[in-house]
This record gives sequence, C-alpha cells and structure tokens, in this order.
Amino acid sequence: MRATAATVLPPGWRYEPKWDGFRALAWIYEHRVLLQSRNGRTLTPYFPDVTRLLRTAFPAGVVLDGELIVWDPDRGRTSFPALQGRITAGRRLLREARDRPGHFVAFDVLRDGPSDLVDRPLVERRARLEELLASAPPQLQLCPQTTDTAEARAWMADWAGAGVEGIVAKDPTGRYTPGPTGWIKLKTRNTVEAIVGGVTGTLSAPGTLLLGRLDADGRLRYVGLTHPVPTDVAAELGRALTRYVAQQRRQPDQHPWPQPLPPTWAGQLGGTRPIPYVPVRPEVVVEVEVDVAFDTEARRWRHRAKLVRVRADLSPYDVARAAAF
Repeated sequence: MRATAATVLPPGWRYEPKWDGFRALAWIYEHRVLLQSRNGRTLTPYFPDVTRLLRTAFPAGVVLDGELIVWDPDRGRTSFPALQGRITAGRRLLREARDRPGHFVAFDVLRDGPSDLVDRPLVERRARLEELLASAPPQLQLCPQTTDTAEARAWMADWAGAGVEGIVAKDPTGRYTPGPTGWIKLKTRNTVEAIVGGVTGTLSAPGTLLLGRLDADGRLRYVGLTHPVPTDVAAELGRALTRYVAQQRRQPDQHPWPQPLPPTWAGQLGGTRPIPYVPVRPEVVVEVEVDVAFDTEARRWRHRAKLVRVRADLSPYDVARAAAF
C-alpha cells in the first residue's frame, strides 16, 4: 500500500511520521525472514542484524509493513547514506551492522499466523500490531501514531532534523490494499523522483544529470536537468551508476534520446547550444528537490532540479509516469 501526495491533512484520520528509510515488508517464516522492498527486491542479505531480531521476536506467519532505518548517533538523526551503504558494503557488511545497527519501524501488520488481516480496518490491525511489539527489542519499533492534527504538524516541524520527511495520513476504517491509493502523504520539502538517462562529464564523476520518466508505453521521456552535482555526492552517484548502469557506447541507437541533446529540449535549462552527454541505461532512480513553483506534471521541467540522493531502493517503475506527449 502506498501514499499519494497531498497538501492538507484529512480530518478524522490517523497520522504517522514519514521516515527517511527503505520501505520494506517483513515476512517471518519458521526458520527464516524475508525483507522485501516495495518493488520486490530482496533486502534480507543487507540487514542480518534486523532479520535475526525479527525471527526471534515474532511467531512464524506474521507479515509486517514498515521502514528500515539506520540511526546516526553523532548527528542525532537517521542516516540515509548509511542505509545505502548496506547495499554496497560487501565484506564490510557485518562491521557496518555492528557499528551502525539497523532498525525496523513497523506501522502495519498484514498477516498474523493463519489470519489474513488485510481486509480488517486499520484500527484493528493497529491494535494487533501494538500487541505484537509490546515486548520487542529496541531495534524493532512501533511507529508513533496520533489522531491530533496539531501534534502531527508539530512532528513535521520538530522532527525534521531527526530525519522525519513528513506525515502519512491513514483512514482508520480503511483496509490494506495494494497499489498507490489509500494513504496520503505530506512532505516537509518538495522532492520528486526521476530516472537518470544520461550525465554530462563522465560516468564515474558526473557533472549534471539528464533526467527522465517512463511514459504509458514504457518509453523514457526527457524531463529536465539538474544543477551541477556536488563533488562529494558525485562520487556516491558515480559508484551507483557504475554498479547498476551499463554505459551504452556499443548500442547508442537503442537510447531513446538524440545525441547531443537538442537545445530545444533543454530550453532555458541548457542555454542555446546542444548538450553532449554520456547516455546510460535508465535503471538508477534519484530523488531531486524542485522549486515550489515547479509543475512536476509538465512534459519538461522549466527549472533545474537539485540532486538530493540516489534511491537504490526504488526501480524506474516506482517513479511517476511522464506527462502525455
């Protein structure tokens, strides 16, 4: 179940913090645990500390929905880079888990042994979730929830520095349904996701990103450029691109965008000259911060976007579709 963006909190609903982490389902079996991202990717190998606790804390047959986070005690907030680092840690994984343990913040329960709970109202599922987590260890947390809109807005203001990205609102009578409908989210900053379709500079040290979104036919449509990528972020992004994306020099005709990028495509974002770029396969998703005046549903964005981070937990199919051409 996913949340759609909104600008107001619906009255009479229940409100929870929106965490800066990896959304994950936890499937507890008799002898193992499966952690699964919202796009179906298996996260189990990267969080041995969390899966061990889940296996011992809950009976077989429980399925939880929640957020994987890593806490940075030095900064007093969640650390998304540390979370991403679990994916690329390799031989350092056990040391990472020891030095910066993961946490699972549970906010829903879908199954309790033989009982399928998805058709039960949220208030019933929440009551059972509270019972299941009553004696759980500190790394397994129950997500805070309130019915007070003033308290929810206070969370947005007071907890932003701790890594809370906003508020998720849920209908107390609602059932758990798959897909992008049902819950509502308010974010503390105006960010969106996009797919990297090319870079200026080099693949290992990108200067700016050419961003796209898939249209209804699955074709990558160009939507805009980013501001220059900061040096420290460029290194992280370069590692992600070289890990997840194959450069398309051998099959340039398969890339959907012309080379160089025409100035009419870039518009005021790129000036009056064509933009040479390195085309990449559309597999890496990034989160970008946009101007509040942005029309994010426009065919092409009018202003440059600021890179926030790589989203290794998302696939291109998790990104909003491109506007009709």
